[in-house]
Formats: sequence, structure tokens, C-alpha cells
Amino acid sequence: MTRSGAPSALAFPLAGLLAEVPGVSRTFTFEEVPLELERDLELIDGVGGRLHVMRTNRGLYAQAEVHGQLRETCSRCLREVAIPIKVTIEEEVLPSIDVATGLRVDRSAEPDTVRLTEAHELDLGPLVFDALSLAEPIAPLCRPDCPGLCPECGTDLATGPHDHGETAADPRLAVLRGFRVDGEPDTD
Repeated sequence: MTRSGAPSALAFPLAGLLAEVPGVSRTFTFEEVPLELERDLELIDGVGGRLHVMRTNRGLYAQAEVHGQLRETCSRCLREVAIPIKVTIEEEVLPSIDVATGLRVDRSAEPDTVRLTEAHELDLGPLVFDALSLAEPIAPLCRPDCPGLCPECGTDLATGPHDHGETAADPRLAVLRGFRVDGEPDTD
């Protein structure tokens, strides 16, 4: 389930794997799966990747490699930019329903453990969201040497030469013109 309660496009059925002996595994691949993200995260074409799930004596071990592109804004020049992102997820996943008895599993001993849905599906959506949130760059850039915007007029400095001539000092700071450090000659 997604955070909104709707079924996720990244839900994988694993009831058959739960009936297998420990060590048996399954691999799933997916491409351009749309994923509804919260907050300010926005994917360009969805996510793709590979999910490898192995049966353990307690439940499942899931390992996923997910890639996509986030739509971001350059922190210097404010242009829209696509940031390629790749995350790896490794989680122990436990059932929420006991396969043998059909009874709900007591979650109080391990409340923060990732659980399968009641239909024995692994919903990778919330795990991908959390991983993308952590991998999102704090200050995305369109390129490493982005010069940004002119602090006076706001023109993109990457568009070419930019000059405002000599700038007048802030009148509130005029008193500092007469400030001299011991031993410095007057330049006025």
C-alpha cells in the first residue's frame, strides 16, 4: 500500500515464495513504473530497477536497485534540471499473516520491521520513497561550475559577460571607508 492507502504499482506477490524452503529466491525487473511521491520530490519518467527476494527462516530478504530521474531546480541559477539517481535498498521483510495458520502475526515485538501486506505482497513503493528522500541532493546543480545569478540584477551569469560598472557603496556602510587597521596607509 502507498501512504495514501491505494495499491502501489511496485507491489510484488510473494505468497508462493513464503511456502518455499529458506534459500529459494525470485527476481523481478521493472521499468518506468510511475510512483506517486510526496513533498517536493518529483520523478520525470518513473522508476526502474531490479528486486531480488530470498526466503529466509523468518521471512524474506529483499534487495533492490532502483534508478530514475528527479526533477529539481538548480540551487544557483534556478533552471529546471534532471538529476539521475540510483538507490540500493536492503531489508528484512516479515509476513503480517502466518502462512501456515492464516492468523495475524504479533507486530509488537518488532514494530519497525517492514511487513508484507495481508495479501502476501511486498510493497516496494514506501521503501523507494524513503530511499529517494535520503538520496535527494541538498543543493542540486545544473553543472558543477554553474556561476548562478547576478546578485544585483538576477541575470543568469552563464549567458555571457556581465558588468554593472563600478557599484556605489551602501550609504549605511560609508562610515567604514575611514576605517584603517594599524599600520595601513590611507588610500583616499
